[in-house]
Amino acid sequence: MTPSHRTTSTVAVIGLGPMGRAMTRALLAAGRPVTVWNRTAHRADGVVADGARRAATAREAVEAGDLVILSLTDYRAMYDILDGATDALTGKTLANLSSDTPDRSREAATWAAGHGAAFLTGGVMVPAPLVGTPSAHVYYSGSAQVLESHRETLTLLGAPKYLGGDPGLAQMMYQAHLAVFLTTLSALMHATAMLGSAGMTAREALPELLAAADSIGAIVRAGEEHPGAALDEGRHPGDLSTVTMMGATADHIVETSRTLGLDLALPLAVQSHYRRAIEAGHGGDNWTRVIDGIRDPR
Repeated sequence: MTPSHRTTSTVAVIGLGPMGRAMTRALLAAGRPVTVWNRTAHRADGVVADGARRAATAREAVEAGDLVILSLTDYRAMYDILDGATDALTGKTLANLSSDTPDRSREAATWAAGHGAAFLTGGVMVPAPLVGTPSAHVYYSGSAQVLESHRETLTLLGAPKYLGGDPGLAQMMYQAHLAVFLTTLSALMHATAMLGSAGMTAREALPELLAAADSIGAIVRAGEEHPGAALDEGRHPGDLSTVTMMGATADHIVETSRTLGLDLALPLAVQSHYRRAIEAGHGGDNWTRVIDGIRDPR
């Protein structure tokens, strides 16, 4: 189902956690009327006080908006909420900005089409306080025509970045970002615990560690006109760093962490990437060679 082209949309927001409330307020700030609904009704109180219209039921919210934005815990919640209102979905666009897996996004797009609705998968790439600001961007996938028909409205949440027609792509990009983000957060806490064992406070440690995290982009780009070009071409030049060198460092981190009695899950995982590459005979290649074992852990 493809809605006709329009420059503005009547909007409903279903799901009023911090992200859903932030999106509602961004729309209201732009002068858009917004109908809202949440399973825990009192969570709508703040945005209703700001000017949103409260729907008594999820069906009423769907009926009020030609664009229905979903901000839920996962995709299962979408089915739980909308299964009793599927006959109201015909002609609507569902923009699901919840987190789940790419496969579940694809299944949801098929489910929506079966009920006469268009479907966009979205991944919001900023925390709630930055929604609607110039720093915000949102990845989308699904029908390009559907995205264009609601671009003006969706831009109020953050700059839309379209990835392609596969409904799973935006969720894949979202999960990829979170893989970097969550791993980095765990690494920061692991490193803070290491330094804490030597008497250094988190107040002292974190500024130094965050500076290291900020430098990662420059390290990855070193010697690369276009980051990722060598990877795409299957090249792993070891002129700046090697798997063997980085693997030795990974060994030292494991040994230090074990001596300190810290959890070893993260350092052992990193160590395994380098050991696998060394065992495959790639010790002289650049550290990027670890991607082989990640792609095929067998």
